[in-house]
Amino acid sequence: MAFANLQKVLISDSLDPCCWNILQNGGLQVVEKQNLSKEELIADLQDCQGLIVCLATKVTSDVINAAEKLQVVGGAGTSMDNVDLEAVTRKGILVMNTPNGNRLSAEELTCGMIMCLARQIPQVTASMKDGKWDRKKFMGTKLNGKMLGILGLGRIRREVAIRMQSFGMKTVGYHPIISPEVSASFSIQQLPLEEIWPLCDFITVHTPLLPSTTGLLNDSTFALCKMGALVNCARRGIMDEGALLWALQSGQCAGAALDVFTEEPPRDRALVDHENIINCPHLGASTKEAPSSWGEEIAVQFMDMVKGRALAGVVNAQALTSAFSPHTKPWIGLAEALGTLMRAWAGSPKGTIQVVMQGLSLKNARNCLSPAIIVGLLKDASNHADVTLVNAKLLVKEAGLNVTTSHNPTAGEQGCGEGLLSVALAGAPYQGVGFVQGTTPVLQALSGAAFRPEVPLHRGLPLLLFWAQPSNPVMLPTMIGLLAEAGVLLLSYQTSVVSDGETWHIMGISSLLPSLDAWKQHVTKAFQFHL
Repeated sequence: MAFANLQKVLISDSLDPCCWNILQNGGLQVVEKQNLSKEELIADLQDCQGLIVCLATKVTSDVINAAEKLQVVGGAGTSMDNVDLEAVTRKGILVMNTPNGNRLSAEELTCGMIMCLARQIPQVTASMKDGKWDRKKFMGTKLNGKMLGILGLGRIRREVAIRMQSFGMKTVGYHPIISPEVSASFSIQQLPLEEIWPLCDFITVHTPLLPSTTGLLNDSTFALCKMGALVNCARRGIMDEGALLWALQSGQCAGAALDVFTEEPPRDRALVDHENIINCPHLGASTKEAPSSWGEEIAVQFMDMVKGRALAGVVNAQALTSAFSPHTKPWIGLAEALGTLMRAWAGSPKGTIQVVMQGLSLKNARNCLSPAIIVGLLKDASNHADVTLVNAKLLVKEAGLNVTTSHNPTAGEQGCGEGLLSVALAGAPYQGVGFVQGTTPVLQALSGAAFRPEVPLHRGLPLLLFWAQPSNPVMLPTMIGLLAEAGVLLLSYQTSVVSDGETWHIMGISSLLPSLDAWKQHVTKAFQFHL
């Protein structure tokens, strides 16, 4: 997916002027309008390729479906609750946030909440303002030696751990992806969730809101907890508020600090008014410095993306992040080319596409190469005209295809560089194998028939005509004659070695043939396509 043609950006929420300045100085046309109705937002997006929002603008499915030119939505902040991620992903639109802009603000609030819970500072302050001097009622607890459980171990969580360790707290955590070795590097021992609940004096939640994390803290988990305290400065919906209220009333939970609520502002005051609750009105990023950081970060991310330098803060398409890597970019080009070749050869393939990656350099490449193959498979289908690396995995299932991937650390044959990529249709004689030669994707073989030299596969090449026939050197003039009769020029020509008595021929031609019917009496297989 190329963003070099991104020319106009709408900023629809209040951000620091540095955002506008960076985009404008980078050569983009920038429009800044606030407090737009849905209809006004749709109208202003008609000629915009980019949109930058904060929290006020609601980017609904109606807005997304009406914004025909929109390519990127940038969120100034980490929360994307105001963007319909399913709708933008289905449309193939990239979503970015600013993971660093409010990082320090959020982690400092989390640490402050933990300290306030330990010493009941807000409650003590309220009591003093009420004219009381009650030292016995507000007996606190030391943080030194206490166990802190951190659910989610991204950047904010690591900083929270480091800061609270300075108070002498012990830290354990849970994350489904980060390895125990990585978490151990900042002194967090990873444990299964069922071991964390009864072990911790304090638990702080930092997971994104996903189907797997919605209601993560519920009646069952609170029943397993040690009588400790809970902090949630992450996402509303992670915690069942009714379950928390029960835990507080029963004494199962000693206290809680909340910066987010299922309904904001909350109309049900039961939690807000509970004496053991500390509340903030979603202030995690509300520091004087945060808006400036957001605006600068999202603007720099936009410019890096447009200039092809890097892609950061990706929310819905990790494959695109790899597409900006100098090492990975040609492999993504190869994967898309092999997908395109497979579609042209097999028609509209159905069933299982088997992807095999060989070589140590491709060990972690499946998350970017599989979507690229899917783009090649689907991009010219009439009902998948907008397939991109963003929505490829979503659309492939609807197309009746299943893509399986496997990895072999052995690179394969000599001369294939750092790795080898194979794409095949299960149960059919369709297989393409290629690798990257320098920075050029090349086709090495078709169904076992190797090409010497390999065939370049990258954009900008002529149309390609593939055909196979039993070895017969006198047939080439016949094929050239058929091209001439159709008014098509031959621009390049390569052949494979003989395999199963057949030879594959690849011709670069000046235009597509109107029909392959005239070839069928001469060849066993033929297809044509443009990369």
